[in-house]
Amino acid sequence: MLDIPCVIFAGGKSSRMKEDKSLLPFGGFDTLTEFQFYRLKKIFKNLYISCKDKNKFNFLAQIGDSHFIEDPKTSQTFAPTAGFVAIFQRLKTDSFFALSVDAPFVGFTEIKAIVDADTSEADATIAKTAFGTQPMCGIYHRSLESEFAKMLQDDNHKLGYLLKSSKTTFVEFEDEKAFLNLNHPHEYEEALRIISCN
Repeated sequence: MLDIPCVIFAGGKSSRMKEDKSLLPFGGFDTLTEFQFYRLKKIFKNLYISCKDKNKFNFLAQIGDSHFIEDPKTSQTFAPTAGFVAIFQRLKTDSFFALSVDAPFVGFTEIKAIVDADTSEADATIAKTAFGTQPMCGIYHRSLESEFAKMLQDDNHKLGYLLKSSKTTFVEFEDEKAFLNLNHPHEYEEALRIISCN
């Protein structure tokens, strides 16, 4: 199991999905968040869920309050920026692995490749495919904490710009399938077909 803590980001607005995708049923679980939590629990020693309101999850009683990181002070901001600020305030480690709740096929192979490529000199180590960077799949270091705080204050949530202007290591992957994001209903339907065949 990996020592670096992992945070599942499940506090987005899901505007393109038209409903809260973190609560969609998936892979035999009541919610996509629950699916992600239990599969990633086999990879990471310490696992957290970043969200607006932990009470929306019906498995809260099973896993305990300590696995959730809320950002209630910025309740009107649904971008990951608010989550990053809250996470750095809560966690004491130098870095953590960030993964969006809507990326259910990023597995141990991809995660281990990113962890192995990370160095203490980097601000971030992020997955990249032929279609572009994957800002919500990678490692972020505390050296970016003040940048995230400034971005939140300025209402600037462009992670791509932050990564380009920081010391970022990009880990390139040829296989796009692992990075399928469930942003739209048709992508969710495709993911359901994939998971049913596994």
